[in-house]
Amino acid sequence: MDSQPTHVAAVFDEQSLVGALRAGHDWAFEAMVRTYGGRLLAVARRICGNEEDARDVLQSAYLSAFRSLGGFAGSCQLSTWLHRIVVNTALMRLRSKRRKPEDSIEALLPAFQEDGHHVEQFSDWALPADRLLEREDVRRLVRQCIARLPDNYRDVLMMRDIEEQSTEDVARHLALTPNAVKVRLHRARQALSTLLRRELTTEAVCQ
Repeated sequence: MDSQPTHVAAVFDEQSLVGALRAGHDWAFEAMVRTYGGRLLAVARRICGNEEDARDVLQSAYLSAFRSLGGFAGSCQLSTWLHRIVVNTALMRLRSKRRKPEDSIEALLPAFQEDGHHVEQFSDWALPADRLLEREDVRRLVRQCIARLPDNYRDVLMMRDIEEQSTEDVARHLALTPNAVKVRLHRARQALSTLLRRELTTEAVCQ
């Protein structure tokens, strides 16, 4: 292992770190993990919902980052670039763990009566997913229900509500228009609300 330069103990700039990473210096990898590892693990943990998957995702993301270093143009911060890689890796892991065919979201959207009113009465469940995850009593159910959403809706929900990325960033990342992202997010929140009401009703009946 090569020795760590004395200046690394001080604050380094990202350009120098990227250059050292491209050159294959061991100290640069250690500096990257020490600087960004904690927040990146937190991102993976929020998406995956468990520690084991989150750590696997982070290791895979590091490997992907090293393979892609040559294409990192520096147009964004290194931390932003790493964050995107972790999000992508975590979402792909969620997709790979799904065993059932993708469901249509239509059955999960609110139904309307002829007069235009909702068939079901809505409560405060129609909230952004990050707000619902703040409620400890429903956190487990929220994660389970998010995992049951079709991939294209779940990805938008995770990126906007959980990762708090902007509509424009999500649109660019998923090759959608900003309006399409807004529509999918709205429908995903409605579907999540429906799933939560069903699960809570089932739990109440079984108690």
